[in-house]
Amino acid sequence: MSERVTVRKTYKLFVGGKFPRSESGRSYLVQDSNVSLASRKDARDAVVAARAAVKGWAGATAYNRGQILYRVAEMLEGRREQFVALGVPGAEVDAATDRWVWYAGWSDKLAQVYGGANPVAGPYFNVSAPEPTGVVAVAAPEVPALLGLVSVVAPAIVTGNTVVVAASPTAPLAAVTLAEVLATSDLPGGVVNVLTGRLSETVPTLAAHMDVNAVDLTGVRDPELAAELEVKAAENLKRVLRPVPADHDWSADPGLRRMTALLETKTVWHPKGV
Repeated sequence: MSERVTVRKTYKLFVGGKFPRSESGRSYLVQDSNVSLASRKDARDAVVAARAAVKGWAGATAYNRGQILYRVAEMLEGRREQFVALGVPGAEVDAATDRWVWYAGWSDKLAQVYGGANPVAGPYFNVSAPEPTGVVAVAAPEVPALLGLVSVVAPAIVTGNTVVVAASPTAPLAAVTLAEVLATSDLPGGVVNVLTGRLSETVPTLAAHMDVNAVDLTGVRDPELAAELEVKAAENLKRVLRPVPADHDWSADPGLRRMTALLETKTVWHPKGV
């Protein structure tokens, strides 16, 4: 009797709430599993999905977004052992879950901290309120695979943005497994889209895309590529978050910077009643 042939799992892309294969048909091998190798067209499709989700997600109440993020944390907690089986340390899964809960708690508080009434000389109310930037392209960090990923995705979406994530090419399984968590939570399709493959192939397309409003280059390690991406982003005045050092301490208190960096501020004048 012949030996049984092992059936490899195929990890697909996550675009618009669905799991399509790369339109190129390509894949690469990671930990005895097939992982889709995203193309430039996949990147463009992900931007279309993210843009379509902006209106509904940005228009949801902050309280509702917080509820949905907390539900994601619940699902992440329930899949702890699955991440551990992929090689993610249990302590990192716990830290990523806690980080997700932390950001969920900011959903209905950030506007109170970052916005407010401004003193003006005249019979007017002058109020500043934060609003989401729109579609954000994110290059995820390689290490720590899960905590780093959560630390760049959660602050972008909690404030009402939608994201296209270019996962680390060397550690994509945590990203696609997180996508499976998102797909089984209450997060609307298109709010988070995950591409696996080469950053050098997908991120330049995202940085140059006219329908992307901001790029987070956190996981880009090549200085020349980072400089090229900034130039591409300048074509439509995208906001740019520059790469962080390879030894960045992701376990430290993240503060508010990643949330506020992806917000616009609207200021409204209104006459006072007599």
